[in-house]
Amino acid sequence: MTLSGTTRPSRRTLLGAAAAAGLAATSATALAAPAAAADTAARRADRGFVTARRGELRLGGQPFRFAGTNCYYLHQQSHYMIDAVLNDAAAMGLGVIRAWAFADGAGHSYRPLQPKPYAYDDAALDSLDYAVHKAGQLGLRLVLPLVNNWPDYGGMQQYVQWFLGLPDDSYGDGTHHDRFYTDPGIRACYRSWAEHLVRHRNPYTGLRYCEDPTVMAFELANEPRCRSDKSGRTLLAWAAEMSEHVKKLAPRQLLAVGDEGFYGEADHADYPYSDYEGADWRKLTALPAVDYGTVHVYPQNWGETSGSKPGTDATAWGTRWIEDHLRDGRAMGKPVVVEEFGLQIDAGRDIPDTAARDRAYAAWTDAVRSGGGAGDQFWLLTSRVDDGSFYPDYDGHRVMWNNDPANPTVTTARLFAAHARAMSGSD
Repeated sequence: MTLSGTTRPSRRTLLGAAAAAGLAATSATALAAPAAAADTAARRADRGFVTARRGELRLGGQPFRFAGTNCYYLHQQSHYMIDAVLNDAAAMGLGVIRAWAFADGAGHSYRPLQPKPYAYDDAALDSLDYAVHKAGQLGLRLVLPLVNNWPDYGGMQQYVQWFLGLPDDSYGDGTHHDRFYTDPGIRACYRSWAEHLVRHRNPYTGLRYCEDPTVMAFELANEPRCRSDKSGRTLLAWAAEMSEHVKKLAPRQLLAVGDEGFYGEADHADYPYSDYEGADWRKLTALPAVDYGTVHVYPQNWGETSGSKPGTDATAWGTRWIEDHLRDGRAMGKPVVVEEFGLQIDAGRDIPDTAARDRAYAAWTDAVRSGGGAGDQFWLLTSRVDDGSFYPDYDGHRVMWNNDPANPTVTTARLFAAHARAMSGSD
């Protein structure tokens, strides 16, 4: 990582290592009986869709606020692993899980959902289908991004390689990467994948994804940015086009961009507030088809620590970042979700131990709750893998529920469970 943010946090590259480590294969597709699927569909329809109105999320005519998490691997793993993490999320009282809905390109360590342009492997969707089914049974809701900015699971660079044959520069200046937003063939292929996924009929539920209120929201991408156009216009034009497209496909579900919240201010020296990434959070969030703004919080990875900038504290900086976005969201009349946040235990970057990290997470989640945020989702909840052991801590952000006496994150998990009760009003 560089202090300017020109190199991505190790979290991203380690996710690719996780895929390469040979994670368990998904179970074979199990088709639900027609009568059972019809019954499931009817019961799910009764749950209702989460909506956005006047700066807040709503469900059944009441405000809907949640504490949640991310578990990116649900779309690739066995039913056992899916059950393990979703059961833990439900036990913690979490309301919303964010999980990847993409895997592009053949010949990698993962099983592709889109092996090549316009070719879709619905058998490979079994894990995601089952995760949607299981989440619905547990009363959880899902957020599904449709493509990755990063090359993990293919991502935008896979589209660029397919159509233009250009090498990956996702972690560099993005000149090749950013053709994803402007090339007509790539844009058409992305629109087709979005339509296929959104309209895919889940054999476990009998519902298309766009018919299932368990899918709370679709996101255009995970952490999109366009470094080759600092003005933000390229990314904004793409998001305007694709948000309208996806919203027409899934008018009852929420839609978000999935960006990190970079402000895009040309005269700002502070990386997350600057125009380095070619993203303007306020303009992206204000798009008519976008229902809520998304914010990520990684001060250590962005150089916002005392070691990088004397006088800066990672916890305090993160709190201000959250408060700034909640304030601006109120001004726009749009709900705001802090959908990714995380800290590594690292004394050189202001977090010497678990207690310090817990204090930071408490400050951030309190800022969301007291500031009127619609929700927050920590990175990341994991549980057991197929041999009964625990999912490895690839990136230093892993949180596990209280299911093992030696769990080093037990206090953190309890903190998030208590926050979930406070956000839902059950405390």
